[in-house]
This record gives sequence, C-alpha cells and structure tokens, in this order.
Amino acid sequence: MQIFKKPNFNFMKYKFIALTISGFIIIIGIINITSVKGINYGIDFAGGTLLQIRFKNSIPIAELRASMRNANLGNSKIQEVEKGKKEFIIRTMLPEKEADQELEAHVIMGNKVVEVLKSSEDKIATQQGLVDLNNIDKDELARILESFSPDNAKELAEKIIGLRESTDLKGIIENFDQITDENTDSETIKFLKEKTFLGSLSIKRRETVGPQVGHDLRTKAAQATIWALIGMLLYIGIRFKFAYGVSAILTLSHDVLITLGIFSLTNRELNLPVIAAILTIVGYSLNDTIVIFDRVRDNLKILRKNHFEEILNVSINQTLSRTIITSLTTFLTVTSLFLFGGEVINDFAFTMIIGVIVGTYSSIYQSCSILYFWKIIFKPKKGLGK
Repeated sequence: MQIFKKPNFNFMKYKFIALTISGFIIIIGIINITSVKGINYGIDFAGGTLLQIRFKNSIPIAELRASMRNANLGNSKIQEVEKGKKEFIIRTMLPEKEADQELEAHVIMGNKVVEVLKSSEDKIATQQGLVDLNNIDKDELARILESFSPDNAKELAEKIIGLRESTDLKGIIENFDQITDENTDSETIKFLKEKTFLGSLSIKRRETVGPQVGHDLRTKAAQATIWALIGMLLYIGIRFKFAYGVSAILTLSHDVLITLGIFSLTNRELNLPVIAAILTIVGYSLNDTIVIFDRVRDNLKILRKNHFEEILNVSINQTLSRTIITSLTTFLTVTSLFLFGGEVINDFAFTMIIGVIVGTYSSIYQSCSILYFWKIIFKPKKGLGK
C-alpha cells in the first residue's frame, strides 16, 4: 500500500527549523518541570491511597469535592469512572510536609475519606451494631450467617458476595430484592435485614503505597528508562555504526523529554502505566528510526555519488508511506482508547497519542538531522558517505 507514489519532499531543508522547534519545546518543558509546576507524581511514586468507590445514588463530582474540602482533604484528586455519576476514583495523599510518614498514616487518611463520604444513615446504622453488606467480605459474612444456617453459611456468603460483585450490580447492592434467588429465600433476607444494612457506597478497590515504596518505584522507573536507552545504543552501534546509535538515543531522549514536558504543562499524573507508555513510545519510535537507518545504509551503497544530505532525503521519502501507515493505524487505536476507554486508562492513552505524534515527527526530522550534523562535526572517514 502506497500513500505517496513517488514522494520527493525536501525534509532536510527544514532541519534547522525542526531542531529549533524541538529545542524550544524541550526547554519550556524542562523549565516547567524544574521551576514552575514540576511533575505531578501519582500515588505509585509519591505514596498515598487510591479508592475506587461506587455510590448507590448519583452524586455530582462538585459535591464530592466540596465534602473533601470541608474535611481538609481538598488535595484529593477525583476522577469520574462512568458518566452516571455513581463511580469515582479518589486519590489522596498526605500534605507534602507529612508525605514521608509511615504507611499507617496513609491508610488512616484513606479511612478518613471513606468516613467523610458515608451518609448519615450509614453512620447511624453502624452505631446500632449493624454491618454494612456493601463493604463486608465473604469471611465476615459467613461468620454472621453461621448463627442462621451453620451448614450453608460459607456457601451463602460466597453467593451473596458474588452477586454483589457481578456485572449487573457493579459492586453495590441497592436493595435486598437484588440478592433474592433460590439460595437466598425470604427467611435469609429477613435475617440479613436484622444483622446488616445496605450502605450508600461500596469500596471496589483500595490501593495504598507507602512513601518508601513510592520512592523506590520512582528510582526503578528512571533506571528502566535509562537502561533501555543504553541497551538500544549498544544494539544500534553494533548493528549499524556508533553515529547511528547516538542519533537514535538523542532522538528517543527528545521524545521522552517532550512527553514529560507536555505532562508537566497539562498537570497530568505520572504513574506506572504512564512509564509503561513512555517505554512503549521509546520502542515504537526506535522501530521507525531503524527502518529509515536501514534504508540509509542501503542507499549509501547504491547512491555513492550523491551527497549525504541527498541520501538522507531519499531514504526518508522511500520509507514515508510505511511511516505514515504505521503511525496512522496506531494513532487511531490509541485515540479510540483516549476517547472511549474511560478515566482509568486515560493518562496511558494520552501518553501514547503524544508519543505517536512526537515519535513520527522525530523519526523523520530529528534522527536524520542529528546524523547529518554528526558527519559535519566529527567528519568520519567511513560509513556516512560524502
């Protein structure tokens, strides 16, 4: 499939403009990271508690934020999981001056969030000694059911919790009729009504990361990125020439720096899935760059009388259709994830969108430009043509 029949664009003509634009964006990003907003580290790296909560009734996100502010939890971040205003992800962290406290402090903070969001009816029912059926685990429910049905307590508990977590109920029981079937007759329901109540919210997921673990994860993420770049430098240096390896690594560093800069400017959260996306971008961009370099190496033998800049232009044009087709296919996929994938993977998809755009741009404009300037500066005798 050929998008362009015989493309003959003079990409190298704009090498100075491309490098200037890239340098400007990178500098703005670095200034923003070091002196203005910094990087908005997620719970994975900063430590804290993540709660995915589903409410029985719809609740506006503005009302949730107001409740959090009134309880001195205004630094918590709230994301809506679905449009029905019933399910949210809440990330809460201790203030910066207290962020290095032990894991228990973060757990207490998460518990405080849950208490703030509970309804007054929930609190009254708890004071009366009732147990919240929407937040109880199957072992605790089995212990309660033992006084009613000792032989079938465990089986009943598994059945009820399974119904609660089913696709239909989505983690919360809104009324006792929803768990009525052949295994939970009217007597069972009557017993449950005496011992339990249906809370206004259900905690579907809870993740707590201590400050030390967050620091270790941050270090490991940086090391993973650096080692990936070093490994690629060695591979390309052996497979092609050292100049190609340096050009590829500088191109990939360009992609990573621009992506991090955009993340800082948009104040998006940097977490482990985003690091995974960045490493994916590195691999994606490298693959595209190697295709062009492979064509450059072939053309150095075929077009030996041409100047090096002309060979670079020919190589980019010869691989242009392949680059556009690959990038467009990937772009459409990650855009679909971004638009329809929900909040949970929104940051990952956003990173991939930026990476595909920047990676395609850098493969065309940066990799060969850096290779060109390497030849001008270091004047290698072999391997880079005239």
